[in-house]
Amino acid sequence: MTQRQTRPRNPASWHPAAPEREGLWIFTRVRDFVDDIANTSPARLALSAFGAVCLVFTFFLSLPISSATGTATPIHQALFTAVSAVCVTGLTVVSTAVHWSFFGQLVILIGIFVGGLGTLTLASLLALMVSKKLGVRGKLIAQEAMNNAGRLGEVGTLLRIVIVTSVVIEGVLALALIPRFMTLGEPFWQSVWHGVFYSISSFNNAGFTPHSDGIVPYETDLWILIPLMLGVFLGSLGFPVVMVLQQNGLNWKKWNLHTKLTIQVSFILLAAGTVLWALMEWDNVRTIGHMDLGDKITHSLFASVMTRSGGFNLVDQNHMESTTMLLTDALMFAGGGSASTAGGIKVTTIAVMFLAIVAEARGDSDVKVYGRTIPQGTMRVAISVIVAGATLVSVSAFLLLQISGASLDRVLFETISAFATVGLSTNLSAELPPSGVYVLTALMFAGRVGTVTLAAGLALRQRSQLFHYPEERPIIG
Repeated sequence: MTQRQTRPRNPASWHPAAPEREGLWIFTRVRDFVDDIANTSPARLALSAFGAVCLVFTFFLSLPISSATGTATPIHQALFTAVSAVCVTGLTVVSTAVHWSFFGQLVILIGIFVGGLGTLTLASLLALMVSKKLGVRGKLIAQEAMNNAGRLGEVGTLLRIVIVTSVVIEGVLALALIPRFMTLGEPFWQSVWHGVFYSISSFNNAGFTPHSDGIVPYETDLWILIPLMLGVFLGSLGFPVVMVLQQNGLNWKKWNLHTKLTIQVSFILLAAGTVLWALMEWDNVRTIGHMDLGDKITHSLFASVMTRSGGFNLVDQNHMESTTMLLTDALMFAGGGSASTAGGIKVTTIAVMFLAIVAEARGDSDVKVYGRTIPQGTMRVAISVIVAGATLVSVSAFLLLQISGASLDRVLFETISAFATVGLSTNLSAELPPSGVYVLTALMFAGRVGTVTLAAGLALRQRSQLFHYPEERPIIG
């Protein structure tokens, strides 16, 4: 009887909570919508999430409080800077140190940190936060983003490891840089700010600097240059490689194939880039021709590290030889490791294509390396990435040539730098009209999201073939 007597109280207790339940209903609908996308098309969720984050940072940078003068920043400049920060590129149309206030620089720094976590990781975190769980497809896409660094059920843990690893490495870099800025005469809090800014910017391969002259005043200061190079190089390896190194150290036999290829190709490109850059610029008095041997080696090594996606520069890119600019174009297009803060087509893509060429030259039917066979699907993805990247660069360069009227070497340099999210510049970005700024903005977004993810995100559905046509070999070459 007591239970029946309490039933009439339910309607009375339900009415005051109606607005709250309505709000919960809206939240539930949004959560279900995001959860549905995460389960059906994680790539589309990654694309949408990254675009939404860029728009949010555009809004904050367009506010008057973000500029040093207290006036609103034009939308094309705010959008370009936001995308450049979130896509960890480093290209700018206004001076980071002069145009933006402390609040604006803080917004840029947060954008760099968020963007550095990676497109697919960011999308997985969004699905994790909103729906409180990852679907099977969502777990698979997050696992793919980190190149199968862990088992399917450990994706949530891996995402936390990614964030913790980033914070720890950036903290160590900041602790190395802060004392140096203090010894150079900067106040304590300014030294802290600069140390934190450079640590986050370097590990995330962003290339933003809070100084108006960049790092040029520190071109011979190894206390600053070495942490920057280490941060950029570690960030360019990728989280899957960092995780393997954490678990297995330098034990080569316990490394997986991805880690072996990434580290090996990265060191090959680093060494080759250093030697070639030094040979081409050795006698160029506008860059390093007037320096002593030690400074020439330092500049060459620094340039080789930064062209792979770092974006910091010690010399004016317009003063380099034409051959050096072409070398830089090639290194920028190559980029760094997969699931890393670097851009480009990725070093594993280059490794797979090189191994495929070697296998074809030998007449082998399988592509083999280190006791493993690389699947045919992986080679198709590598080809798709290269072709899609070259197409994006070509179309964007054509548009910028029409818009700007600048020389081909400057346009190609800026275009590849935007696509590969490097940030090295001939200052063409600052000279472009708004239409050209929007072209580079779209290219930075496409380059960071990744050509394969971009194509998958725009696809209406995932296709499955139920039949197979007879094979016929066309004539190649």
